[in-house]
This record gives sequence, structure tokens and C-alpha cells, in this order.
Amino acid sequence: MFDTLSDKFQSALKTIQGQHKISESNIEETLKEVKTALLEADVNFKVVKNFIQTVKEQSLGEKVIKGVNPGEQFVKIVNDELTKLMGGEVRELDLASSKPPKVILVVGLNGAGKTTFCAKLALFLRQKYKKNAYLVPADNFRPAAKDQLLTLAKGINVPYFDSDLSMHPRDICKHGISAAQSADCDVVILDTAGRLHVDNELMGQIREVGDSLKHLNPEVLLVADAMTGQESVTVAQSFAEAVPLTGAVLSKMDSDARGGAALSIRAMTGVPIMFFSHGEKMVDLDLFYPDRMASRILDMGDVLTLVEKAQDVIDEKEATDIMKKMEKNKFTIDDFVRQMDMISKMGPLTSLMKMIPGMGGMMKQLGDMGDMQGELNRTKVMISSMTKKERDDHTLFNKEKTRVARVAKGSGVPVVEVQKFITKFEQMRGMMSSMMKMMGGMGGMMGGAGGGSMPSNPMDMLSQMGGAGGMGGMGKKKSSKGKGQQWGNRYFKK
Repeated sequence: MFDTLSDKFQSALKTIQGQHKISESNIEETLKEVKTALLEADVNFKVVKNFIQTVKEQSLGEKVIKGVNPGEQFVKIVNDELTKLMGGEVRELDLASSKPPKVILVVGLNGAGKTTFCAKLALFLRQKYKKNAYLVPADNFRPAAKDQLLTLAKGINVPYFDSDLSMHPRDICKHGISAAQSADCDVVILDTAGRLHVDNELMGQIREVGDSLKHLNPEVLLVADAMTGQESVTVAQSFAEAVPLTGAVLSKMDSDARGGAALSIRAMTGVPIMFFSHGEKMVDLDLFYPDRMASRILDMGDVLTLVEKAQDVIDEKEATDIMKKMEKNKFTIDDFVRQMDMISKMGPLTSLMKMIPGMGGMMKQLGDMGDMQGELNRTKVMISSMTKKERDDHTLFNKEKTRVARVAKGSGVPVVEVQKFITKFEQMRGMMSSMMKMMGGMGGMMGGAGGGSMPSNPMDMLSQMGGAGGMGGMGKKKSSKGKGQQWGNRYFKK
């Protein structure tokens, strides 16, 4: 996600970091590189011009705070302006402004990912807001669109409308909304046909659909391909003329998105970016937080999102039980497996690591990180070849060497690999026990384990595998809703 733009920003900002003061002369070269980075990311040239001018004015007019490196202060100014550029604050769906069911009309170009987004949104609404969504296929141009949406709906157990595609989309939407009302659903999501913004006939059709829904005060979301760059601005402007857009969605953010769409749409159209889709799984949909996205671009991490992901998979009772085991030095290999499973539920390991401040650049220096997940998978295969008794008591391997050979043969790895794992596990086990006692039980959960090879909880594992330091301050940054703050303080405060 924005890897190329992030690399160029980091390269540009290195020229000013370490400077004793901010002056026009020493920021000129940096701003020139930042400008180039933005233009290469296909950000609208007007947006780039205004951004550079604002950053320059802010930098030269800013008094250097005592004790703060001027270069770091410049980075903060860039971060703040990037956040403003993308909307400043998160914009969530307005689900309470009208009588249920709340209508969400989804529009966009051909191939932008509207149908997949509709299903993802239905699942997102159920998981985050406890809302029952109803899916309505209103695309009568693409024959497979209806089948695709119904298949996705069945996969996530969401009710749907069996549309008559011979009808006008306006009438399909009308009947679909009535069906959603009868089904006692909170939200109805209308999936419309993809259309080129230069096709007057089709744009006229979506205008008719929009006009027929005005009295229902709908959310109208434009799904834009994140790879389209500043062309997304033209698309958004065209759709906004046909139907009153209330928000935008960036799809395919897991691709090599250059960043032009994210940094241009809000500034040029005033339409807030509300969601971004970043994978093929139905759970791969997140709210768009401008401040968090700016931090990712500048390799400052996204700790709050990391905390929220952990919140979804870490069970409070299980975490407490495991930490008690750590303190008493009774942590088992089975407990370790449960921790690895928690990591896998949070998403791809490389994506999670990039949410840790500074890890993006570090991962680039280390080269291909693809084998990291493979290493974890090989470890799990090795552990699966152990008996339950061995996973509960790893000392059996030291007492009976034949056990090591059997596990090695069963998992297809050399004997030395099994021995190495047992040694690392023992080191980690003792280290975590000492750390827990030293930090007072619960306070050590996220303290980081500087010298160990195999940390016990998911976040420490991520931290150490990348060579990063501890993550004791993970829950301290305030989120828009305070959710990450509360959870972070609850589990991770020292």
C-alpha cells in the first residue's frame, strides 16, 4: 500500500533530518523531492502545488520547539498537511438520519470492485455496528453481476433480493428496498451497474436512480480503483454531477497503488474517502483514517489499527491465563501455537509489520520478507508433528532424543532445526517469565523482549521478528473514537 510513495517520501525527508534549523535553503531541496514524489504518484498537479506551498509556509513560519529536532518538526508538518489533504478526520456512515432501512447506493466505473465491496460492507456493518444488511443486485448490464453478489451474500450469510434484471434499475431498487423493509433489515445496499463516466446514456440512468431515492436521504458511495491515480478525480467529478456523492471508497489498495487517488479525491471534489478495500477476503475492508494513512505513507506506522486488529482476535480471559503461565514459567508450546494463530487472524504478517513505526524502511533494508510467513508455517508444521504430551512438556525432548528425530522426520526438517526450536523456546520461556515478574504481571504484555528470539504474544513476536524494539506505548495514542486508546490502556499500560 503506497510502498513506492512511502519510499520516495522517506528518501526526500532524509535530506533535512539532522539539520540544526529550518530555513528556506535547506527545505528547498527536500520540497523539490517531495513534489517529484507526489507527481510520480499521479497526484493531481493542483493538489501538489498547493500542498508544497502550504508546507513551505508552515515550515518557515513555525518556531522550532525547544528540545525537538527541526527535521522531525518538518516531518510533523508534512504529516499534518497530508492528513488535512485526505480529509483530516474519519467520516463514518450516517446510519441514524432516516427511518430504517438506511439506503446505501453504490456506484462506480466498470471493474472498480463495486460488487465485492457491497458484500464486504454488509459484513462490516454486521461486525462493527451490529446492523443487518440486505443486498440488492441492480446491475442489469453485466450478466454475472447478480450471480456474483448472491454467491457472496450466501457465503457471509446475508439476506439478498432476487432481482428481475429485465426491469429498470430504478424499479429494481424500489422493490429491493421494500423487500428489505419486510425482512426487517437495518440497511439496504444497492449494487448498480458499472458505467463509463463519458457514457451519457448510462450516467443519465444512474441520475434517474439517484433522483428516485432522494426522499430517503441515501448514502451514495463511489467505488474508485486506487490504481487510477488522478483520473479518479475526473471520475468522481462526473459521478458527482449525476448523483450527490456522500463518500468515496478506494478499492484494490493491496495492489501497487501509487497514492494519486487517495491524495487527490478529497482535495479536488470535497467528497470524503470513507473506506478502503485491501484484499480478497470479505473481512478486508477498513474505515479510512486520514491521520493513520498519512503515518503509513511516512513510515510512522499505524499503531492504533494494529491495536484494533489485536482487539478483534485476542480473548481477554485467554490472554490473562497465558500471562499467568508466563509468570509461573509454565508457558507451553501449545500456548505458543495459539499465539501464532492469533497473528494469522490479524492479517498478512508483512502488512502487520508495516504498522509498526519504522518497520517499512527496515523491511526494505532486510530485503525479501516473503520467507517470514513461510518460516512461521514451517514452525507450525514442526509443532503439529509433536504429541500433545510433548507440546505440554517440552523437556521430554531433552530426556529422549528419539523424540527429536521422530518430529524431524514427521515434519520433513533436519534434526538440528527441531533442536534449534526447542532451544529458542526455552530461552523465550525463561525470558518472558523474568520479564513478567519484573514488570508486574499484566504490565509486561506489550513491553517488548529485547534479547529473546521467540516472543510469546503476537505483538512482541512481530516486534522482534523485524528487529524492532518493544511496543510499550502501543495503546497510548488517542484514536478518533477512543476505542484503541481504551483497549491499549486496559491491556498494555505499564
